[in-house]
Amino acid sequence: MRYPGECMDIFHILRGMCILLIDDDEWIRDSLCIFFESEGCHIVALETAEEGLDALADQRFDIIIADYKLPGMNGIEFISKIDRHCPDAVKVLITAYPTETVEQRAIQAGVRKIVAKPFTAGIILDCLAEVLSTEGT
Repeated sequence: MRYPGECMDIFHILRGMCILLIDDDEWIRDSLCIFFESEGCHIVALETAEEGLDALADQRFDIIIADYKLPGMNGIEFISKIDRHCPDAVKVLITAYPTETVEQRAIQAGVRKIVAKPFTAGIILDCLAEVLSTEGT
């Protein structure tokens, strides 16, 4: 259970970061954008991994959250491609298919945390808090 002060601390950290979200589900993109933007966080939400590659050519992101199943390139392939170019970014994979094989491939690609669908914005927030606290942020 989170206490109000803990939420404020993680949002204080997140406000200084840029988040990239890639998910082909418009509802997920819109919901997470509303959640993070309402707390003053900067988030860019895109539908495909290819759009994510284009965004990374123009902007630096501290946190990258990608869905596994995407049209075209999947989330693990995307993270594999970008890990060399932005090794310091925190990479999170969201998936409705959290099999052992998917988890192993994701970790090899540079994913720090896997979040199973369905999830809430609070679960994503807890995930980011956990990952960022282990990085000493």
